[in-house]
Amino acid sequence: PDRPVEEVLKSARFVLVLEDLVDHTNVGAAFRSGAALGVDAVLLGPRCADPLYRRSVKVAMGAVFALPWTRVPDWHGALPDLSARGFTSVALTLAPDVVPLEEAVAGLDRVALVLGSEGHGLSTRWEQSADRRAIIPMAAGIDSLNVAAAAAVACYVTARR
Repeated sequence: PDRPVEEVLKSARFVLVLEDLVDHTNVGAAFRSGAALGVDAVLLGPRCADPLYRRSVKVAMGAVFALPWTRVPDWHGALPDLSARGFTSVALTLAPDVVPLEEAVAGLDRVALVLGSEGHGLSTRWEQSADRRAIIPMAAGIDSLNVAAAAAVACYVTARR
């Protein structure tokens, strides 16, 4: 059974939140980057691929066994719940009101980086209920990175806040 959210977040200050990543390779890569770059815990939306699936475990180099993680039982209220627990949720998105990621995470004590699915990104609900919306600035003509690469860059930037 999934661990309770409060247990996974008990001493966390830096959390990775994944919504609807359906590719096991991307889930594993996000766990690996998170573990390498100081993430304390990972929260998964209900439809995320299984981090214990063989491919996820392999790509993560076993990080799925090192990082505390669980699935959020209340998808709809997950980000407001994180805010109530003292986290500032920062959604990576292409929304028009974004700020550069470095600016969005500067000075934050407890942060939850929120990344969405490989195709359409975050759901409207999660994008709008996040405390802040941020972007990884790209060169002209490129709008975004693969979610696994974005997770790595975002974890690196956030770890340096």
